[in-house]
Amino acid sequence: MDRSDLKELMAKLEQQRDELRVRAHLAKAEARDEWDELEEKWDRLRGKLRVAGEEMDEASDDVKAAVSILLGELKKGYERIRAHL
Repeated sequence: MDRSDLKELMAKLEQQRDELRVRAHLAKAEARDEWDELEEKWDRLRGKLRVAGEEMDEASDDVKAAVSILLGELKKGYERIRAHL
């Protein structure tokens, strides 16, 4: 490998490094944004469960449906964040 080959390889690696740095930064920002959204959903879920109390069997169908949706959204969101880590 001569000097020009080395310079070319270094230039390519530097470009890849710069691109990965930007992508990593964006992934962190996306993960933070998603985490914030999931925290809001978590708080809503806890509120709905407080309303339903321990008598989930007697809770309205609307409350049960909302809880189920929120649980699914949280699960998917946590999986997306885990994929970024």
